[in-house]
Amino acid sequence: MSTETTTSAASVPGWRHLYSGKVRELYVPQATAEGAQPAALLVLATDRVSAFDHVLEPGIHGKGELLTTLSRWWFHQLAETPNHLLTAAEAARLPAVPDDLAARSMVVKSLAMFPIECVVRGYLSGSGWKEYQATQSVCGIRLPEGLSDGDRLPEPIYTPAYKAPLGEHDENISFEKTVELVGVDDATALRDLSLAIYSRAAAIAEARGVILADTKFEFGRDEATGAITLADEVLTSDSSRYWDAAAYDSGERTASFDKQIVRNWLAANWDQTGTPPTLPHEIVEQTVARYRELLARLTGSDPA
Repeated sequence: MSTETTTSAASVPGWRHLYSGKVRELYVPQATAEGAQPAALLVLATDRVSAFDHVLEPGIHGKGELLTTLSRWWFHQLAETPNHLLTAAEAARLPAVPDDLAARSMVVKSLAMFPIECVVRGYLSGSGWKEYQATQSVCGIRLPEGLSDGDRLPEPIYTPAYKAPLGEHDENISFEKTVELVGVDDATALRDLSLAIYSRAAAIAEARGVILADTKFEFGRDEATGAITLADEVLTSDSSRYWDAAAYDSGERTASFDKQIVRNWLAANWDQTGTPPTLPHEIVEQTVARYRELLARLTGSDPA
């Protein structure tokens, strides 16, 4: 999560704004002393949308609530993995979250975060496809010859990235580099956890007619228990690439449930210099509809 500060963050009674990411705001209890470890964090998802390292205008209305709902649902599905959500009893000891913000917020444990984005790819797409065309590998992992864009990989691969400091780009790294960063035990645990969670989530999605092509996880250590803990958002349309399984089987490999609609429009209408153009109304509405459809397909409930 980026630490870029902003002056546009919502004021939340009882909570002090700490920093802003491209799409989320982070708060600590107001009583937290400067520089002290907070008792908990409030993560507030906005409707902002980013692509190609830029926050775009306008936002995707309802996005914060939709993606927060999906994260909570996935945390429940993956209950065997420790996660950063506080229980209702634990949250009750903290400042209340206003009703108008509750649906797009999570009150979570404060963790010692690992500086690694744990990326798992089950299919060849996006930057992985571009790299494969040039090197027949992805992040140093050699892949079979003759693969095409969108092909399922023989088995999921772990391709971590280093979470760069503010203002710098994340950097794809090897597993060996993660060992240098966090030690062999934690590096191995992060890899194995990521692959296991991906496999479990992909099976859940597949049973609902959805392909989880790739995703990224973030983990931190719970300093009270020592446990490696799943944190941040999880398996949302912003952090994952989802496809319609029926469309995929019929040959349409671009029927995605994520912000690919935004990326595609932007790539066709902007040379990535200067300020990005304003998103057209129809692109915003198509993106909202796909986010809503994914939530309905996975959870079985209509978010409308």
